[in-house]
Amino acid sequence: MQRDRKYEKGEATQFITRRKAIQRLQLSLPDFRRLCILKGVYPQEPKKKKAVGHGSRAIHTYYHVKDIAFLSHEPIIKKFREFKHYMRRLKRVKEKRVKGAAKRMTYSRPTYKLDHVVRERYPTFADAICDLDDCLSLLFLFATFPKMQRVKIHRIRLCRRLTVEFMHYIIASKSLRKVFISIKGIYFQADIQGTKVNWVIPHAVAHNYATDVDYKIMETFVEFYTTLMGFTNYRLYNSVNLYYPPQFNIGNTSKQPVIDDSEESDIYEEQLAAMTQQLKKHGDNVEEEIDEFPVVNPENPDEVEMAKMEYKNLLRFQNLFKGLKFFLNREVPREYMVFIIRSFGGEVSWSNTGSLGHTYQEDDETISHQIVDRPNQDKKYLSRYYVQPQWVFDCVNAQKLLPVEDYFPGVLLPPHLSPFVVEEEGEYIPPEKLAQMSEGEEGEEEEAEEEEEEMDVAADVRESSESEAEEKISDKENGTSPVKKKTSRKKAAALKKRKLAEQDVSTAPKKSSTKKMHVIPGSVEKVDEVKVIRQQKEEKKLAEMMIPKKKKKLYDKIVMRKKKIAQETRKLKQKREAIEKEKKTGKTARQKR
Repeated sequence: MQRDRKYEKGEATQFITRRKAIQRLQLSLPDFRRLCILKGVYPQEPKKKKAVGHGSRAIHTYYHVKDIAFLSHEPIIKKFREFKHYMRRLKRVKEKRVKGAAKRMTYSRPTYKLDHVVRERYPTFADAICDLDDCLSLLFLFATFPKMQRVKIHRIRLCRRLTVEFMHYIIASKSLRKVFISIKGIYFQADIQGTKVNWVIPHAVAHNYATDVDYKIMETFVEFYTTLMGFTNYRLYNSVNLYYPPQFNIGNTSKQPVIDDSEESDIYEEQLAAMTQQLKKHGDNVEEEIDEFPVVNPENPDEVEMAKMEYKNLLRFQNLFKGLKFFLNREVPREYMVFIIRSFGGEVSWSNTGSLGHTYQEDDETISHQIVDRPNQDKKYLSRYYVQPQWVFDCVNAQKLLPVEDYFPGVLLPPHLSPFVVEEEGEYIPPEKLAQMSEGEEGEEEEAEEEEEEMDVAADVRESSESEAEEKISDKENGTSPVKKKTSRKKAAALKKRKLAEQDVSTAPKKSSTKKMHVIPGSVEKVDEVKVIRQQKEEKKLAEMMIPKKKKKLYDKIVMRKKKIAQETRKLKQKREAIEKEKKTGKTARQKR
């Protein structure tokens, strides 16, 4: 029987170093990194590093052998080799200085597509939506870049176009749920087909971008994410019955400009980025009311009622700014405010001297709110409210229109609370959030009472209609005319309503306007300091005993160092005290003399 050799089975054969993987694939290090990013292959850390390193503990980057075998069948590797050969030919032609040869070669530049990679990594559309968080954050970051040498300009323009198209889908589907302003940027959350997607849009900073970042690696991620976002936007637009690429809902759709580098396309992209116009749909899309609600137990009437209530609240939240007209001042960040207001059914415009896409002027008397960020205004209109931009964000997070008095220009704003933080029991809750929670509970109680009253009224109407029908039948049988009995019926109904009102007043409990606060008296906890110190020493000893032998030496060195420092500080303190005593004794001796 042949004896098994060391490091020839198990985990030692399941991993390979990066150097050996590059040799096996016959690629350069930049091409290998690029291929791993596109295919979604990342380094892995083995549990037994010594066995994988064949007895060596040197630090290496390891990849799984199956991942490298998976990469070896990728057709993009062939394109990398073709591009390398193309660059050698181009260099040779430039050295020979053949007239027009270099220009002709640009048309034969090898290119590749990532469509098959996207389909391979995301077999279902739900998988693609779940992975949109990082994709959107990076695309919105690149969309804010100026013209720079580190990043290609066509890549920046493509990111800008894809992000604007995505925001148009959010506006059309009314999927926005949460917004929050932070130091890094503005955080958004959208509910896309039942999946919560979060992304951040950085603040517009004047060309202060990091220089110690490898933009080539980031651009490789962007290359993959733009392909993914193109597929995703197409599917999302079709789900809400919109044309893709987007077309405006005005004029002839056949005259819509093709997206290229012409002057017309620049105007089209600027109008699209304004986000004030509705997009054209495939035919007339009529919203139908939902009769059946997705619940666990459809036979349970309580669950069905809860689902109906949630759907009504969602519709009310999606049309939060419906019927309101906003006007943005020049100092307000336009794009984000337009995106938020349009996502909740509001209308928005700005000065005609700003950019394309404005819909009405500042002197329009139908404007209900003007967003300003300066304490003083030259000209004010009495028919509108002047509020700071935070009012829009706080209204979205509170899911209702907040009072505008706290957001007037020059007023100290209330704290901007994060909607992404969910406090658990026992944790600190800010008083402003407690007040919002109590107001929300009161509003829910009032809505429930109103619904109960409506149901009671409907039942009374049903009973009265049934009684009237019975009386008519009896009148026909007896031969009496119904005209004579109309007055008697009215009197009886009025008396019945009066009696019911008196009974409700007598039986209804008296509601107190102020809520009573119950305070439980506390008792002082007695702490035995000696016992606490002893317990701390025992815990410290146990922790020292649990330290492994390899790290025990380092721990002993750190403890000895701390002891030496404490001894030195003690000696210095004693010297200082002795010097101060000598000074005092010297002063007293002089005074006596």
